[in-house]
Amino acid sequence: MARLSAEESRGALGDLPGWTLAADGAALEKVFQFRTFRQAMAFVNRVAELATEARHHPDIHISYNRVTLTLTTHDEGGLTEKDIALARRIEEVGEGESGG
Repeated sequence: MARLSAEESRGALGDLPGWTLAADGAALEKVFQFRTFRQAMAFVNRVAELATEARHHPDIHISYNRVTLTLTTHDEGGLTEKDIALARRIEEVGEGESGG
């Protein structure tokens, strides 16, 4: 899968509220915040299911009720459509669950 150009990467952000490009432009990142640790972990488990289905796994950092997801296609050295597609799926399950 081909790596996205900087322009394509920036354009994809329009459909992904709250997601940002990493400083080097090689990854998408978003912090989800929940009321409780249990809610954060339930969200992580749903993300794990999506990632397994997609055969594309994000980097996940959990800090109590905050979950930071980082998406990149390591084999391509940056963002690809796989990252954008997974971010869109994550948005579907995360909608209404996090406080931002």
